[in-house]
Amino acid sequence: MAAISLQGLCKHWGEAQAVKGIDIEVKSGDFTVLLGPSGCGKSTTLRLIAGLDQPSAGRIHIAGRDVTQLPPAQRKISMVFQSYALFPHLNVRDNILFGVRVRKEPRQGYETRLKRVSDILGLSHLLDRRPAQLSGGQQQRVALGRAIIADAPVCLMDEPLSNLDAQLRQEMRREIRALQQQLGMTMIYVTHDQTEAMSMADQVILLRDGRIEQDAPPAQLYAQPASAFAARFIGTPPMNLLALEPSPQGLVIAGSTHVVANDAATPLQLGLRPEHIRIADDGVAAVVETVEYFGADTIVAARIGQASLLARLPGQHRLRAGDAIRLAWDPRDQYFFERDSGLRHG
Repeated sequence: MAAISLQGLCKHWGEAQAVKGIDIEVKSGDFTVLLGPSGCGKSTTLRLIAGLDQPSAGRIHIAGRDVTQLPPAQRKISMVFQSYALFPHLNVRDNILFGVRVRKEPRQGYETRLKRVSDILGLSHLLDRRPAQLSGGQQQRVALGRAIIADAPVCLMDEPLSNLDAQLRQEMRREIRALQQQLGMTMIYVTHDQTEAMSMADQVILLRDGRIEQDAPPAQLYAQPASAFAARFIGTPPMNLLALEPSPQGLVIAGSTHVVANDAATPLQLGLRPEHIRIADDGVAAVVETVEYFGADTIVAARIGQASLLARLPGQHRLRAGDAIRLAWDPRDQYFFERDSGLRHG
């Protein structure tokens, strides 16, 4: 039985449609990420699951129960918000215990549960402090503690790391993932950051304009993108998409003579990940446009014919704009997408 099941879920306000008939199955104990750009419907979907908004159509099941019409308090979920939603006048202890007190759960279990949660999150020495006396990472842990102490089997997170700096986000990604695995919670996590999705998730649901673009484990989403949108959204830098044109020998990169495929009845684009491209003497003639050095690797923007592309090369390369180079890649690393629909071809 799925921990969470969404069936034909829709949400609209008049003519504005935020969620357009999505179907999702989340396994018990899985870490599932709703990923996508701003306005794709991911936070709205999370709010529908939580009961903060009501769907225009469709059903929501949690642990086999139809909760579509139930209020949030009866759905047996916990939630962590982007803003943390801590009460500034309460100390850490009272912030963590706030939910169980509001629900009027038995008082005799408070201290035991508080100790367990504060020990897990490293908050035991901070229980008497107020939010203003905490760092951003510590405030995030308090918000997590309030969710964990509820002992709900499902936890929903709405971009919880967006207010933290880059280094702290990296640390908290590891902590949240380890915590989820330790407690065996079913977690749905909303983010626009593909790095968070790829590093944390068991399953990634990529949304676009209120619909599911692809639902797959991170490795499959990277290696087998279903569309040009999915291919471009996953990967840093994003996948190159190059226009192709027919020639007597087959399909070539626009403005060049380099054949990449046989002629196809459907107009196609060529997809190449920057990390699959290398400099080679027998490669395709290209001209360097820009060079960015990042320590571990160098990002080179180059032009082949009429097409611009990025190559991610290991280490440092002493190249300058205008240099002539040759670029190569393994034909097995080529992706083809239909130019009009954007769907993967072949």
